[in-house]
Amino acid sequence: MKKKLIRIMSIVFIITLLLGNSTSMAETQPFEVDSKAAILMDASTGTILYEKNIHEALPPASVTKIMTMLLAMEALDSNKITLEDKVVISERASSMGGTQIYVEPGEIKTVEDLMKAIAIRSANDAAVAIAEHIAGTEDLFIERMNARAKELGMQNTHFVNTNGLPVEGHVTSAYDIALMSQELLKHKEVHRWLTTWMDTVEVGRKTPSVQELVNTNKLIRTYKGITGIKTGSTSEARYCLSASATRGSNTFIAVILSAPTSPIRFSEASKLLDYGFANFNTIKIVEKDGILGTVPVDKGKTLEVPVVSNEDLNVLVKKGEESKVKKEIILPQSVKAPLMKGEKIGEIIVTIDGKEVKKTDIVCAENVEQASIINILSRMFNRMMGR
Repeated sequence: MKKKLIRIMSIVFIITLLLGNSTSMAETQPFEVDSKAAILMDASTGTILYEKNIHEALPPASVTKIMTMLLAMEALDSNKITLEDKVVISERASSMGGTQIYVEPGEIKTVEDLMKAIAIRSANDAAVAIAEHIAGTEDLFIERMNARAKELGMQNTHFVNTNGLPVEGHVTSAYDIALMSQELLKHKEVHRWLTTWMDTVEVGRKTPSVQELVNTNKLIRTYKGITGIKTGSTSEARYCLSASATRGSNTFIAVILSAPTSPIRFSEASKLLDYGFANFNTIKIVEKDGILGTVPVDKGKTLEVPVVSNEDLNVLVKKGEESKVKKEIILPQSVKAPLMKGEKIGEIIVTIDGKEVKKTDIVCAENVEQASIINILSRMFNRMMGR
């Protein structure tokens, strides 16, 4: 009996580790959200501010396209593809049902046209076309979607297609959607499509026509500071939404899964975002690669080296508690050459009420070679001459 109890406790501990990758400041249900699952996350720190069934695997409908767009943005940033690339539409892409822009087999569209169609109109045909262009086949792209999901810690996700059309086994969770939304928002270029209310794209081979693109995310017109991201709805998934908004230094992500109606998903997401902006504040401690000063270098070709943070460092606090946040920069009086760019030479420690909550490395912003004999003699001569 004792061994069985230990085994059960071990399983619970492992599950807790798997699901507990983010800090939580969520209070015990401060209000009810009318959906099967919901989450409010601070985008800069990953802190969870509200949760309801956040790890339950559910069909996400077109919210799936957040991952499709993320892989596309990463391909753009790595120069694997460009916005001007010409994409030949396949039979497979043109055969998609649901929301689409009605591209025809053999028609040529640019990557930018397809990204607009995905982000604004949630076009299923455009999602398949961009997937085929990036990976060669949709199946290979789906493999990449699942691999990227694992890298992001999306434990309750399994993608079966690129667009979210109903199919058995295609599931994710509110928490996982928040994770991939957080990652997508890091790509600045995608914001201009996510926040566009209306645009057009020309489609058709023999008799081209102009398709109007209207953003499926109604909050684009109504919510102050909205920055995206994606809607989804099917009879199985019901009404889903990942919504993000920025005001000042605060960016929050609200995810709604399986709401009973479309208006309710928007109102409940707004309620979550309102709760975040009313009660919490993001304190920016330091930006990645922001110069923090210089450190003297012993026996270096240069006499000092600029130092930077190796990552963005932010903390989230309840409003009114900002003064409790303190920053301590720890650096040596000097460092010895040679030094490599990115080499750790110090730390930034952040405390709240004296308790350490975060820290990050301070690193060299550039290489510093060891001084040669000529360098040293030249410096001695200059000192003697009063230079």
